[in-house]
Formats: sequence, C-alpha cells, structure tokens
Amino acid sequence: MLNFHKYQGVGNDFILIDSRKQNLEAIDLKALAISLCDRHFGIGADGILIVWPSEKSHYRMQIINPDGSIAEMCGNGIRCFAKYVYETDKLKEEVISVETLAGTILPAVILENNIVVGVEVDMGIPKDEGEVSLEGLSFRKISMGNPHAITFVNSLDTINLDEIGPKIENDPHFPNRTNVEFVKVINDHEVEVLVWERGAGKTQACGTGACAVVTAAHLMGKTGKRVLVSLPGGKLDIELGEEKHILMRGPAKKVFEGTIEI
Repeated sequence: MLNFHKYQGVGNDFILIDSRKQNLEAIDLKALAISLCDRHFGIGADGILIVWPSEKSHYRMQIINPDGSIAEMCGNGIRCFAKYVYETDKLKEEVISVETLAGTILPAVILENNIVVGVEVDMGIPKDEGEVSLEGLSFRKISMGNPHAITFVNSLDTINLDEIGPKIENDPHFPNRTNVEFVKVINDHEVEVLVWERGAGKTQACGTGACAVVTAAHLMGKTGKRVLVSLPGGKLDIELGEEKHILMRGPAKKVFEGTIEI
C-alpha cells in the first residue's frame, strides 16, 4: 500500500509521495509513475513529486513524468511541494530551500491564516540559447534548467497541439527533447499560452514554461518585465527581477489524499 497526496497548481496536477514516511527503496519509481499517472487505470496526474531528505537543502524534490522520464525542474510542482512540506512539517520559516536537478530553488510561501494560498519562487537565471526554425515557425530556445522552445503566433485557435507538439518535442535539435510553448501576445503585460510538456503531453499549465515565455517575450521586445501569463488552467504572475533572476507567483492547492494498492 502506498500513501499519496494529490495537488494542483493552475490545473497542472501531481501525485506527491513522502519518502520519509514510507520505504520506497524496493519500488521501481519509473514504473510507479507510469502506473499512477494514468488517468484511466491509475490516480491520474501530470507527474509524481517525491519528497526526499537533502544534505544541502531543507528538502530534495524528485520529479518523474507520466512516461517515466525524469524532469530537472517543475515550476507548478515546486509550489505544490512547498505547500505540502510547509503545512505538514509545520515550518516556521517562510522561505524553503529545495534541491532539484536544476539547482537549489527557494520557494517562499504566501499565507492566509497560516494556510499556504500561493507561493513565490525565485526560478533562477534563464538562459537564452538562440533561435531555430521548425515546421515553418521560428522557436526561441530558453533553458530554465530544463529546455523550452517558444514560438509567437497571431492565433492559438489554429494550433493543432496534439500534432505539432510531439514533432517539436522530439526534433533532433533537442537531444534531450523539449517542452513547447505557443504564445499569443495580448499587450505588453499579458500573454496567452498553450503548452506541450516533455514527457507529459498537453497540460493545463507549465510554470517553467511561463517563465521561459516571459524571458523570450521580453528579449524580443514584445512585453515588459512583469507579465500575467494566461494558461488553460489559470494565470501565473511572472517577473524578471534583479540580477536577471525570474520570479514566479501562483497558487497551489491540495485536492485530496489517499492510499493505493501497488
């Protein structure tokens, strides 16, 4: 039997498992993610998050995609992770250090009556990796510790995400595959985005993707430094802050918890 918690951030949903409360050593975590994330035969999610102890941070977060691949970082996931550990461990400090494969991330909880209603995350310094032309579109490559390909379009209604998403994700230009974002600029402080996530497919939102989008939009003179990113699952507040760091602000909500037989 496995205890789990289900969380979501702007519709990007995760199964959170706490390794400190159950022994995961004998479990094939790749197979577990594939099984649990299945929306027909499992719990259903865009990925699993595992809480591990860390020798250099408060916690370590492991992210496994629905196809069993490992993700370096997850923006919506780390907000859910921060809400869980803050409320479960009854933390006093509001800034939490989390070890990830993309480096140490510092989410800061936003509280109302000692309940986490949102999280602000310093997502580090984005890396601009230039442009590439694919499928008749120009994509800006931005790394948030994980790869993103961003293209700007006049209308999102014409995008067949199920068709073009996998083509860009698996294009040879991206040896480790890539996340893909299609962006319509509304004005200099608001954009609309459709997301195809590496290893997960079409999702309601992507936190690192929203950060990559704002980075690309500002670099290309399409927006200012603080932008409201509208995704199918909700909105994220993204700001290019001091010393080139990018800040993400958004909600995190617990959906339910339970026990599943594995």
